[in-house]
Amino acid sequence: MNLNERVIAIKSGGEMASAIVWRLHHARLRRIVILETAHPLAVRRTVSFCEAVHDGACMVEDVRGVRIDGPEQVEAAWAAGEVPILVDPEWRSLDAIRPDVLVDAIIAKRNLGTRLNDAPLVIGLGPGFEAGQDAHLVVETNRGHDLGRIITAGCAAPNTGTPGTIGGVSKERVLRAPVSGKLVWECSLGDMVGKGQVLGRVDGVPVTAEISGLLRGQIRPNGHVPQGLKLGDIDPRGDASYLHTISDKGRALGGAVLECIMRVYN
Repeated sequence: MNLNERVIAIKSGGEMASAIVWRLHHARLRRIVILETAHPLAVRRTVSFCEAVHDGACMVEDVRGVRIDGPEQVEAAWAAGEVPILVDPEWRSLDAIRPDVLVDAIIAKRNLGTRLNDAPLVIGLGPGFEAGQDAHLVVETNRGHDLGRIITAGCAAPNTGTPGTIGGVSKERVLRAPVSGKLVWECSLGDMVGKGQVLGRVDGVPVTAEISGLLRGQIRPNGHVPQGLKLGDIDPRGDASYLHTISDKGRALGGAVLECIMRVYN
């Protein structure tokens, strides 16, 4: 079987998973299907294929994703040059899809149920996976010297709980729910915001910007959110072009997963 005939299933259509899909698609590995939850909460919505769950279709840079209703529709999406997104939070469709490669890109900091025998090649991203036990290969997701390193024995670095530094800023750039309750935004994705500005409210409690910059990430409004949930992301660099483009971290992880596949199948 040629490499570009291999079927690849990706758990998650979030930002990092979407960057991986984009990289594989441009490497002409296009028999990809994304498995998502019914109510995904992507922060960087403009570069996340899971937005197709809500809108029916979406674009990540120049690649189009479409929501499908069942595994029998994947071939039509592939024929159209599109990436199919299937709502399947329990991954029951894997038996019908029979992937050659399964990538767990949920990045939940723990393994939510991926097993070594789910596919001939199972790749786990970040903490929660041990190479040889939960996955055949593990990819390091922690920003820094080892970002994108392929681990053949052992685990990725443990979760630090500290967001990566962008423009010299780390945790201050991330917006989190101050309490549990209904989220209502007072700004829009892509807005330039100022330090101290009230960007929205959760159960009436303000969500306030700690820095100035571009609102690069913002989850969908008007939903109930738990306290501490990541709601958004302010980019202090303020470059509007970054809103619709994959990040450096995403591109690194995409290259690492592509290398994993080529190590085994090329």
